Amino acid sequence: MSLIDPRSRHPKPPFETQPQDFPGLSADMVPQPDYGVDSYEGKGRLSGLVALITGGDSGIGRAVAIAYAKEGAHVAISYLDEESPDAEDLAVTIERLGGKCLFLPGDIRSAETCATLVTSTLAVYGRLDILVNNAAFQCPRESLLDISEDEWRRHFDTNVHGMFYLTKAALPHLKPGASIINTSSVNTRTPMPILIPYSMTKAAIANFTVGLAGSLVEKGIRVNAVLPGPIWTPFIATGMPADQHKEFGSQAPMGRPGQPSELAGAYVYLADPDNTYTTGALLPVHGGMPQL
Repeated sequence: MSLIDPRSRHPKPPFETQPQDFPGLSADMVPQPDYGVDSYEGKGRLSGLVALITGGDSGIGRAVAIAYAKEGAHVAISYLDEESPDAEDLAVTIERLGGKCLFLPGDIRSAETCATLVTSTLAVYGRLDILVNNAAFQCPRESLLDISEDEWRRHFDTNVHGMFYLTKAALPHLKPGASIINTSSVNTRTPMPILIPYSMTKAAIANFTVGLAGSLVEKGIRVNAVLPGPIWTPFIATGMPADQHKEFGSQAPMGRPGQPSELAGAYVYLADPDNTYTTGALLPVHGGMPQL
């Protein structure tokens, strides 16, 4: 194996301006995100396990799904109806990799939908070993006065309440050794003024992670979170101002945004049954960005 200079491994700014409406599609990103189809090498770490991943059609969730499939896991993917093109493309990719994937459209803002995601996964695979709470909503606003009540609620309904509903539905079916992994953000520690509600929800996710980890130790269930920095996904096209697309990621010491594939290893590590002493961890993957 040869070494790779992380500074030049992936594209650097400037990028094209590429606004999209939420939730956004991978096919419209320029350059295309690297999801690990060719760059991630599986080693059978999750062989035979079953993972349910929200927001798994694109972005970080897609890279996690591909990595898990390459590691031998069976995956179930939750996504919004508007994201069907990405989900259909992912289905072809995972089949080509020899993996199994269950696709479950639905909005996790509904407790009933979250319960259905769990029961559908169990009905097909007969077990649930890894839950990845990854789906999120983000909308930038220059002023607090510009944030509507509906938009404020949507941040919390998607990012926090959906995580609660799904974790609660899954918990009775998780056995000792199971793993819950939440996607938080470096905004937990360094919130952006234009992303106040989003940053608040990500801080809540980090707090939930640590608290739940302590609560579930006696059941042998591990709970951890990944804190991504600037990552090149459709979330950027839909959730950041268009005038910030061009230099996105340049603020990181690495001089570029991370690619979804570069986070996949963190999610694999936290799900790997061998890492039994890791729980309550908040793992930053941010290209060297200073943290408070």
